[in-house]
Amino acid sequence: MWSDDEAIDISSLDWQKGNGLLPAVVQDADTLQVLMLGYMNDKALEQTYETGLVTFFSRSRNEIWQKGETSGNTLQLVSVRVDCDRDTLLVQARPAGPVCHLGTPGCFDDGLAPGIGFLARLEQVVSARRTVPDETSYTSKLFAAGKKRIAQKVGEEGVEAALAGVTGDTDELKEEAADLLFHLTVLLQANDVPLSEVMSVLRARHQKS
Repeated sequence: MWSDDEAIDISSLDWQKGNGLLPAVVQDADTLQVLMLGYMNDKALEQTYETGLVTFFSRSRNEIWQKGETSGNTLQLVSVRVDCDRDTLLVQARPAGPVCHLGTPGCFDDGLAPGIGFLARLEQVVSARRTVPDETSYTSKLFAAGKKRIAQKVGEEGVEAALAGVTGDTDELKEEAADLLFHLTVLLQANDVPLSEVMSVLRARHQKS
């Protein structure tokens, strides 16, 4: 979640280059999916910081507008970063619904987060199955079975992935690795450990290596 201490010095940005506007690329803070491109003037950025909701300047309407002010599909601010030339913003946020007016998650595609970012989306789905159980959902049934059963499944899938790797069956390895990642995600959620904290451990180890 964003805090006041992380705010950029608005006066230090290069507002002149874009006639008072800076392009703002919005990225999902969890999946890292690029969601949309908007523009901000100094007042829009200031309001974004004040409210914690991403706010833009509409070039067509010539006015400030808060994303989701009519649809309810707001963007909860996580962070704002500035590029090396101080004339472009990278906004990380958590969307409360579809970002695009066409009803898709983002404005650049209609699918799920690409690449490894899909793991964050998977985590969101797994968390939802835990919070609001669905009796037809395998994930919900796993949570109902308890941590021991979930941990057992992680062990089983880990062994099967290892065996597939030893035999060199790459197709089987992909399948078993997917099963392992899924069940590990469930186990992490069952213990209230978000993937972001696991990533932090990996990042810290990387810095030491």
